[in-house]
Amino acid sequence: MDKLKSKKGAPDDEDALFELPLGEFTAARNALATRLKKSGEPAEAERIKALPKPSIPAWAVNQLYRRHRIAFDRLLDAGEKFRKAQTTQLAGKSADIRTPLEARRAALSELTTQAAKILTDAGSAAAPDTMRRVTTTLEALSTYAGIPDTPQPGRLIDDVPPPGFEALAALVPRIDQSGRMTGPTRVIPFEQKPARKATSKKPASPADEEAREAERKAQRAAATAAVQEAERSLRESRKAAQRAEEDLKKAAARAKEADAEKGKAEQQLERATASADEARKNARAVAVRAEEAAQEVEDAERTLDKTQRALSSMNDD
Repeated sequence: MDKLKSKKGAPDDEDALFELPLGEFTAARNALATRLKKSGEPAEAERIKALPKPSIPAWAVNQLYRRHRIAFDRLLDAGEKFRKAQTTQLAGKSADIRTPLEARRAALSELTTQAAKILTDAGSAAAPDTMRRVTTTLEALSTYAGIPDTPQPGRLIDDVPPPGFEALAALVPRIDQSGRMTGPTRVIPFEQKPARKATSKKPASPADEEAREAERKAQRAAATAAVQEAERSLRESRKAAQRAEEDLKKAAARAKEADAEKGKAEQQLERATASADEARKNARAVAVRAEEAAQEVEDAERTLDKTQRALSSMNDD
């Protein structure tokens, strides 16, 4: 709760909510809303109070964004470069798609592994379904990277689904009548605008129809390619998540074995310590007996010497 003591209404207050362990979110959110209300910000207090508790995958992705920002930024950068490379190719120009694609896969693999660790450290199982949802959200954020009015990491409250066909098509640039790319439209991530009512228009010219058909083909091609790539990346991310889970199980087994060996070692040490104590006691007893025996020898020697002198004196007489 110490993170929520900044000035009233400060953005850091809300950011701090999403940095907390998931189990502390609700209490911290309510405390912040109460403080804002007392500070004379009822509207802000109501907005904060209405914030839903993040889903487990969304919370894990938020933590990745805050704790592993370098890898997260690499993912977003690779996703944006990949999308731009596809757009360039659709314009009939040469573009390097392999490099951003491989960079995105590497970032996804690293982040998926870190997500499994974050979940485990937080006491939440890195179950395959949870990891699948984490991977899907990371994939979606990568696809949306650099586009305004799309989900932003750090304050996610729910999973981010992959973009649908309409959203993917909206990423493709428009083609004018001369066949030139005029720039992509803005993505509509989760809802589609209502269709406009039909109005009377002049019949389209063959050139217009050709341009529209070219645009539709380009949109379908881009959407199909993006879907295929998303599916392939998802399969690879699932494999990475499965490998991470298997590694986690192996690490847990090794830890269990180490604990067992430690227990055996402690028992052996305890027995060895007891044996050493007993040996020391015996050594002390032997030392005492040796000292007593040495004293007896010394006493006997003195007695013998005294007796010999007495005998010698008698002989002299």
